[in-house]
Amino acid sequence: MMKLSIPIIGPNVPQRGWPVGRALGRFIMSLCRWSFDGEIPNLRKGVMIVAPHTSNWDFIVGVAAMLALDLDLRFLGKHTLFKGLLAPLMRGLGGIPVDRNSPGAGVVEDMAKRFQNADQLILGLSPEGTRSAVDRWKTGFHRIAVAAGVPIMAVALDYGTRQVRFGPLVNPTDDLAQDLEVFRQFFAGMEGKRGKFESPVS
Repeated sequence: MMKLSIPIIGPNVPQRGWPVGRALGRFIMSLCRWSFDGEIPNLRKGVMIVAPHTSNWDFIVGVAAMLALDLDLRFLGKHTLFKGLLAPLMRGLGGIPVDRNSPGAGVVEDMAKRFQNADQLILGLSPEGTRSAVDRWKTGFHRIAVAAGVPIMAVALDYGTRQVRFGPLVNPTDDLAQDLEVFRQFFAGMEGKRGKFESPVS
């Protein structure tokens, strides 16, 4: 197995303090020959967008990376995944159930309140919203960040280099197209499990 180099994590970043999970995540990352590239912003709060999303393997890689770094992240998932035997696992990993049949504005408002009431909160989202190829990102991540007044950080799962790559930090503005351009430049050329990243449009 390869030796895994761990990025420095600042004191403001929410962490789990779970040695067993940390060891498991690092073992999986090393076994699968994945590594980290870049720096993790020292933030108490923020929205983390992860792309490209082309396979169910992305979830496994993402969870292994989260555990390896001991990060205490939250993510949104279909409410149907929080029923039965999967429920404890999904909630334990940081999942927040969302009914996709409900209006999106309700999710934005709910998450903005969560950010307001939390001392620390990093929310991880997939802007593509699906494993299928898309030509348009879902922009809920941007609306949540604007409503909560928190920055957006970009993270790439690059299967071409087998790296979890930490990219630019953006303080969102009212100009969605301008903000997306920053992310487009970062993700350009990144390779998903099935196909390369497709540039988003607003």
